[in-house]
Amino acid sequence: MEILHVAAECFPMAKAGGLGDVVGALPKYQRRLGPIAKVVVPMYRTEFLYQQQWELVHEGSQYLGPQFFHYSVIKEKNNRLGFDLYLIDINGLLDREKIYGYPDDTERFLAFQTAVCDWVNAWQHLPDLIHCHDHHTGLIPFLLQYGFDFKTRLASIPSVFTVHNAQYSGAFGWEQKHLLPACDLSHWALLDWHHQINPLATALKTAWRITTVSPGYLQELRTSAAGLESLFDHEKEKSVGILNGIDTEIWDPAHDPYLLFHYTVQTVASGKQKNKEELCRRFGLDPDRPLICFIGRMVAEKAADLLAASMAACVAQHPGKVSFLVLGSGERDIEQQLDLLAAPLQDAVGIYIGYQEALSHLMYAGADFMLMPSRVEPCGLNQLYSLRFGTIPIVRAVGGLKDTVTDMGEQNGFGIRFEQASVQDIKAAVSRAVSLYYEQPGHLQQFREQVMQIDHSWEHAAKEYIQLYNSIQ
Repeated sequence: MEILHVAAECFPMAKAGGLGDVVGALPKYQRRLGPIAKVVVPMYRTEFLYQQQWELVHEGSQYLGPQFFHYSVIKEKNNRLGFDLYLIDINGLLDREKIYGYPDDTERFLAFQTAVCDWVNAWQHLPDLIHCHDHHTGLIPFLLQYGFDFKTRLASIPSVFTVHNAQYSGAFGWEQKHLLPACDLSHWALLDWHHQINPLATALKTAWRITTVSPGYLQELRTSAAGLESLFDHEKEKSVGILNGIDTEIWDPAHDPYLLFHYTVQTVASGKQKNKEELCRRFGLDPDRPLICFIGRMVAEKAADLLAASMAACVAQHPGKVSFLVLGSGERDIEQQLDLLAAPLQDAVGIYIGYQEALSHLMYAGADFMLMPSRVEPCGLNQLYSLRFGTIPIVRAVGGLKDTVTDMGEQNGFGIRFEQASVQDIKAAVSRAVSLYYEQPGHLQQFREQVMQIDHSWEHAAKEYIQLYNSIQ
């Protein structure tokens, strides 16, 4: 079986969030199980691009409305990621440093999807299945079936569409329909949702199968999906939730190249303490206090707007007994709230606005607890990384967090869960963590050893995806 994954991100070529981690790992684990898995993403001008060797494998041309564009496809030569990685370049559209955030993102990803279909149409042999990820590739299942240049050869290729985050649909107005490649618009209803062309809705309607990145998220989407609830409910029979995994070769405290101090289950206490001391030294924090970290985008979806007030309340409730460290960037007003908080509470709160891969690994290793108060969390990977590093997650019971973290008050539980994205619930959860740290250090050590042995590797998810593929061949 040959699978082509199509996405906007793939770590380490390009990553803005969990999508990049998934697309950078799932194909590698699928290949180990037998299928040939390939990935194609846009050729952004990232550091990874200039560090690898590439070969040109295809050139072609298509239209974006009245504009004729040329595209090229290059392949990474050395199979560094464990699968074939292809990049599509379109001058003036995809040749940029950032993945998203441009005013012409609609045009950029329309051209990318059109080029993907045109390229696959030129293959001597066709893939057995095309797996599309999130709205940036949501029109491909439609184009395979109804694109005039593509449908003759490609309509019979099964398509799977994975929803990583339904809060973003890529919708644009019908006045831009001329940007679509030539297609049978008698099927316009498959493109439409609330009088707009909606790539996410189109994928839900036209893909052969739909997956979400956790079972819990699939259920939530039927009641909370940014206006697509009824469509998720309508397509439930062809939908399945498959929980994301993590690449345990990259996320391994025993060999992580970003860490100065490595450790295993047997040495977790001393190993975490050394990393914690290094982390606290950098930010002027006391390593004898429990350290609670947050890593993520500064957006309301992650409840980052509650961080400043929550941390201030927790420090006031536990003076001299708790420390926080935050890594991330996003909405400017949230960043400013955190900056204003850090100055008067510099002995208890550390803030790093931005992102550093090395720092994030050190935080997973050095933190005692990882706070994830998300309002929406389709799967969540941070809690899985935390567990791998012996860090106890403090999470809101939502989406994939609810699927992966059991409260320590329950049988075989190991984390701290709370119900509402509110300062009050966060403060109560942090109080439980502080009490555990100071009053039950033996139990904390047991939890660390327990969570490091939970298997959240990609092998399980890769097998589930292959079973899904086989069911539609």
